[in-house]
Amino acid sequence: MDITYIPMARGFIYLAAVLDWFTRRVLAWRVSITLEADFCIEAVEEALARHGTPEIFNSDQGSQFTSTDFIAVLASRRIKISMDGKGAWRDNVFPLPGHRDAMPFGAMVERLWRTIKYEEVYLHAYVGVSEARTSIGRYLRFYNRVSSCAASDRSAERAKAGKGNSSGAARRRTRSVTFRAP
Repeated sequence: MDITYIPMARGFIYLAAVLDWFTRRVLAWRVSITLEADFCIEAVEEALARHGTPEIFNSDQGSQFTSTDFIAVLASRRIKISMDGKGAWRDNVFPLPGHRDAMPFGAMVERLWRTIKYEEVYLHAYVGVSEARTSIGRYLRFYNRVSSCAASDRSAERAKAGKGNSSGAARRRTRSVTFRAP
């Protein structure tokens, strides 16, 4: 799970997203005008309700993710918490071409932020929060459709190359282990 800022015509809002490491899909997201933990907790609770309980949840060490209320949501479900190191620049390093499967979570989420900003946000000067929420929601639905197709292609490529089982059971097992909270 991670947070970014979204510029608007006047001011900005914050966008929090929960990503699935395996499929690279956005499982849940929220926008807020403050950096309180509440909107992050809402996004995590939605992801858990819609997609089940992962074995591990990953985020950075932001105050939203280290708050007592946020940790309580994960601890109550016995989810292991993984947090990136403070100032760990290596978490955001992009892999070499052809090594996309080895992409660290930080690089994956930074790629999402760059994509949504350049393909949606910077093209519009949102006047209000509701307009931003609607447009970002539309874009993330599109992003998830494209991401799902890419995940299917990666599974087929791995099976063809003999690098692993592409059965549904293997994908579900991997997803539950690699689910990461933004």
